[in-house]
Amino acid sequence: MLSSTARERLTRIGATLFERGWLSSNNILITGSSGASALIDSGYCTHADQTVDLVEKGLGGRRLGLLLNTHLHSDHCGGNAALQRRHPALQTLIPSGSAEAVRLWDTEALSYASTGQQCPRFSFDGIVRPGENLRLGDWTWEVHGAKGHDPHAIVLFQPDNSVLLSADALWQNGFGVVFPELEGLSAFDEVGQTLDCIESLSPEVIIPGHGGAFEDLQLALERARSRLRRFMEFPEQHLRHAHKVLIKFKLLECKSINFQHLLRWVEQTPYLAKAASSKEPARTQWLEELIFDLERSQAIKREGDLILDL
Repeated sequence: MLSSTARERLTRIGATLFERGWLSSNNILITGSSGASALIDSGYCTHADQTVDLVEKGLGGRRLGLLLNTHLHSDHCGGNAALQRRHPALQTLIPSGSAEAVRLWDTEALSYASTGQQCPRFSFDGIVRPGENLRLGDWTWEVHGAKGHDPHAIVLFQPDNSVLLSADALWQNGFGVVFPELEGLSAFDEVGQTLDCIESLSPEVIIPGHGGAFEDLQLALERARSRLRRFMEFPEQHLRHAHKVLIKFKLLECKSINFQHLLRWVEQTPYLAKAASSKEPARTQWLEELIFDLERSQAIKREGDLILDL
């Protein structure tokens, strides 16, 4: 639970946190004394109607003028298209490194094909770059690069009130899957550099991409660095963790699935298919072991051939 001082900081900057489940990223609505309001990230597409409703209630009759994505994983921008339909004059800003992929709607480069996830096509009006400043509500925010989880990700820092929107670069208990590593690209060092950048900013309130807002920066960094050291020493642990995350995401989306249907989905999902093919002829056993791990951690439940989300 946030302290009264932290809550006062969020009120002062006009920030309202819509904390979502793990299928959808958090959404942060920022309102000001004048002008249009801004929304940071829009959740997954299956929750798009809920996102629109939450934003409408949070606006309280104000105008939504800006939609800004910290990065373009499907759980952070899946509601973009619905919000653009609801607010035709909405300006959408995305990280500069993703602009060409969105312009071409390259679902491989945007990771949607690779992860087996959905994202309705959306447009954008401008880009944001690390080192720039943005006016959100009544305050100026700094844009910082946050490579690692996604090579083009950004975080946003409001220095006057010491508030950080950390997206998936830092959670209270870790950070997001380091997706470039799944493609054979070295990115663990970049995760460490991003954590160092966040530490140098010394935010007093952190709103992550998933989970509640928190204040204990040093404890979160300690947990994140411990996890990073483990993954760097044993990269196969990160790979296995990523596979379980993708399967859990699928269960969050579909709620339940037959084992054979899940296996077929795995075979059609590049990030998983590559791992599955390397396990031949024990591919089915490999998937069974991942499901067992998820069930043991109470992330899913199995009833015969049916896999259910929890």
